Amino acid sequence: MSDQATPTQPQARPQAQPQAYYQAELDAGRWQIQRCGGCGQHVFFPRVGCPHCGAAALDWVTPSGGGTVYAVTTVRRKPAEGGDLNVSLIDLDEGVRLMSRVVNRAPEAVTIGQRVRARVQVTEGQGLLVFEAIDDVSPAAEGAA
Repeated sequence: MSDQATPTQPQARPQAQPQAYYQAELDAGRWQIQRCGGCGQHVFFPRVGCPHCGAAALDWVTPSGGGTVYAVTTVRRKPAEGGDLNVSLIDLDEGVRLMSRVVNRAPEAVTIGQRVRARVQVTEGQGLLVFEAIDDVSPAAEGAA
């Protein structure tokens, strides 16, 4: 028998069910993404292994919240269904890309290259990551603010 202790796995470990942990954090008004303990790269969408180096040591970190609109489209909806909806791909300053929406601009006013800042919107206990456009702010000036 080995003298090494066998690590115990608590039931609610974030690594065991990363998508469930990610959503639970959003529901609580917090936003986290993963960073690999092996290669140091940030990872999104939540997963159990690093897509860059294969390591299983993924830690949860709070990102800066800053990003840039990479691509944008407008989903056309009837006014009775809430009207048009912006859908954007956002490049986070941490180097990952995710899909969300910019909520403080009309869908046609969101542009590629626009700087945005993330926030968690919680409605009836359900957290959703959304972005707000930042006017006339370069990434360097944003970090100094």
